Amino acid sequence: MILFFDNYTFIDTKKSFDISIPLSNDDLNPLAWYVEKPIFEPVRAEGFVGLVTEGSSTNFRNISFNPHGHGTHTECLGHITEEIHSINKNLQESFFTSEVISIIPEKRWNDQEQVWDEVISKDQIEKAITSEKVEAIVLRTLPNEIEKKHRNYSSTNPPYLDVSCVEVLNDKQVKHFLIDLPSVDRENDEGKLLFHHAFWQVPQNPQFDKTITEFIYVADEVKDGRYLLNLQTAPFENDATPSRPVLYPIFER
Repeated sequence: MILFFDNYTFIDTKKSFDISIPLSNDDLNPLAWYVEKPIFEPVRAEGFVGLVTEGSSTNFRNISFNPHGHGTHTECLGHITEEIHSINKNLQESFFTSEVISIIPEKRWNDQEQVWDEVISKDQIEKAITSEKVEAIVLRTLPNEIEKKHRNYSSTNPPYLDVSCVEVLNDKQVKHFLIDLPSVDRENDEGKLLFHHAFWQVPQNPQFDKTITEFIYVADEVKDGRYLLNLQTAPFENDATPSRPVLYPIFER
């Protein structure tokens, strides 16, 4: 289906890029925050086994996972507030103008930890975003190894964003930020979560309509530039939920 925005631009709904990472119960599933891999297991009760291979009429499985640690998820400010606000209640739209950007994090010496951090700076974000105003930013970090989809990030000190990047996002009126890392903040930052707090303006001026999506994967075939984002989320009454962001290229005629 072809959908026209105006006389000059359109999208083809048959041409899209799914930038989510599937949830699985094997060693290919990515991990973060010291969680074990997800558990998919058949219900077993009073002689019933939820597996067709064991004689049942249906496959009937329980699934145990953590939205934050097991793959692509979208979260609201309830992630860092005393009251657990629901992403399902606060995210009321699903289509947004967006821009994909790619950045190589900078090396920065962390004197406290005595290690080199990889940090995305305000200057890098400012140079990468070409839109004057955009609803969503999709950030792909470089290098873009396929192993990102299967990596165990626990205790690896992954790249993160300098809190000053929020100033640029606010200037561009960005409401939704997506990244291919397990967190926008440093893995070990003593619980400060500086970017989370600044982006949602908690506790000074809570922004209920803003979201952060982490653990995406943006394949190399997705070029930097403008897209229509369809941010699909499961209806969980929780601070975060598994999500499936899909990008539609915007064509000009």
